[in-house]
This record gives sequence, structure tokens and C-alpha cells, in this order.
Amino acid sequence: MPRIEVVDLFCGIGGLSYGLKSKGFNILAGFDLDGTCKYAYEHNNDAVFSYRDIKTVTAKEVSDWYSKKAIKVLAGCAPCQPFSSYSHTKKDKDPNKYDLLYEFGRLVKDVKPDIVTMENVTQILNFKLKPVLQDFVTTLKEEGYQVSVNKVFCPDYGIPQTRKRLVLIASRLGSISLIKPTHTKDSYVTVGDVIKDLPPVRAGEGCPTDPLHRAIALTPLNMERMKATPYGGGWKDWPKNLVLECHKTDKGKSYGSVYGRMVWEAPSPTMTTECTGYGNGRFGHPEQDRAITPREASIFQTFPRDYKFFEDEKNVSITTAARYIGNAVPPRLGEVIADSIIKHIRETR
Repeated sequence: MPRIEVVDLFCGIGGLSYGLKSKGFNILAGFDLDGTCKYAYEHNNDAVFSYRDIKTVTAKEVSDWYSKKAIKVLAGCAPCQPFSSYSHTKKDKDPNKYDLLYEFGRLVKDVKPDIVTMENVTQILNFKLKPVLQDFVTTLKEEGYQVSVNKVFCPDYGIPQTRKRLVLIASRLGSISLIKPTHTKDSYVTVGDVIKDLPPVRAGEGCPTDPLHRAIALTPLNMERMKATPYGGGWKDWPKNLVLECHKTDKGKSYGSVYGRMVWEAPSPTMTTECTGYGNGRFGHPEQDRAITPREASIFQTFPRDYKFFEDEKNVSITTAARYIGNAVPPRLGEVIADSIIKHIRETR
């Protein structure tokens, strides 16, 4: 197998890079506009973090990282907040954020890596909003790439959460495709499989041996609601005096998962940047009267338990940790992409 080298655009804390690294890829550098990701990215991926706006990054800056005889992979997850179902405000839907995938395309055209991979929200397939994905694919094809676009249901690949993502892989070496699913509904990795062994913690408290296994405190009223939530249930199971006024409206009644508990026997819901908040989704622990901890969220995202997110994990807020973790690409998905690239290289060389 030839040496495979990776530069990761929009690298964040390094979930995608770590998954690729786990399969033997050589991670060289990551670019991101969030400078606070530097420690996690560099510490876990043995690569250089560059704090940059992608719009100012030149092709030469990317190309200079690669060695001549290596297979060159340009990877990234261009944030496309205007498409995300979790974007609720006008600010979140800033049309300038569409430009990031076009910047990715610009660098592909000028760098001409052997292989390109991109992970994103599935809503980017909605061309009615703006055809950014269609334009990106067109750019790739015009540059001689064969392209595979895939909607991925993460449990199909051993990821214990019901995350749905779009994964694109493209190659100048020949036809490429994502590997077939590794799991079926009967063999999905569940909440119980991955977090049942963790020490119990109470709302507002943490585990003395794991700084990230801490739960947000609940108000007395929310604790009453938590205790009234049965296994796998939600706010619709509460007595009427505990139900919020907003949930009594026709629109509010449609949000059935908020203030819900997970179950041991199924994958978790999608981890978001607010997944440690009890009222933000079905983020209640199956049995303990609390929301999930950042450690549990990271495990659902398939980060190993020794992944270092912060240099000082004891003094980081739970909400900050959740933002990092919820924004990340699951490392296991990076492994799936790596296995697909390895299979492709073996078939084309």
C-alpha cells in the first residue's frame, strides 16, 4: 500500500482526521477558523493545526504539505449551516456560509489531490435552497474525478446514534464507492453497549476520575419533570401541571422528543451542540435523573475514551465541551471513509 497523506480542511477537533489516522493514513495538517480546536487536533492527530479562514488559504499552502510520491487526500466538512435542520435563526442561515463549499472546490481545482472526501448534512441535497452540492460535484467531474455521493445512516456502520450524513468521495484514479454497511438493524450498536459501564453521576455533579463525565444541574422544576419521565418517554407522559405552555400549542405538540429519555436497546439520537441539555432533545439518561454528560456524548460520537478534547478538562464548561463534540465528525465515519479509499486504491493500482 502506498503512503497516503491527508490535509483536512474545516478540521475542527479532528474527528475525521482521527478516523483516517486510525487506518494508517498520514495526517499532515488541518485548517480551521476556530483556533480553540488547536489543542485537540494536534494532540490527538500528531498533525499541525493552522488557524485560518479557508477563503485566505492558497493552493500552494495546501500543496506544500504533500510529498511527491504519496496518494494525496484532501478532506473536509465544509460547514453548511443554512441547510441544517438545527439552524433556527436568521443568523444561522447567513447566505455567506454557502460559500465555504465553493472555497473547497476552488482548492480542489488548484491543488488537484488524488482523492477528495467531504462529509456534510444530508439537507445539502436540497437543491431548491441553493445547488452548492451540485456545483461542487460538477467542479469535481470537470477536473477528472469520478464521484460517489452517499446518504449514510450512521448505525449501519456501527455508530451508536441515529445520525444521518452525506458522505462524498471522489477520485482521479478511477471509480470509487463507499464500502457496504457493516451492521444491520439486528446488530446496531446501542446506548447500553457503549455507556452502561460508566459510573453513575447525579445532575449537577461529576465523576471524580473523569472530568468530562459531568452532568448539567437541573432546576427543582426540571428535576420534577425528569423524575416524571418514564423509560423511553418524554414530556407527553408528564402530569398536566408539569407541561410547558409552549408544548400545549399545535406547533409545540410536534416536538415530541424534547425532555425525553433514551433507551438502552437502541442507538442514541443525533448528538448536537446542545446535547447535554435535558430540554434540547431526547438527551435524558435512560435511568439516572439527568441529561447525558460530555463523556457519554463523545462515546456516542465514537471518540475513544482517551481522546483529549482540552488541555485542562477540569475547568471546561459542559456546554463548551458539548459544542466541540456535537460539531465533530464521528471518528468511526472517518474509518469507513478510510476503508473505502484503501479498497479503491487496491482495486486501481
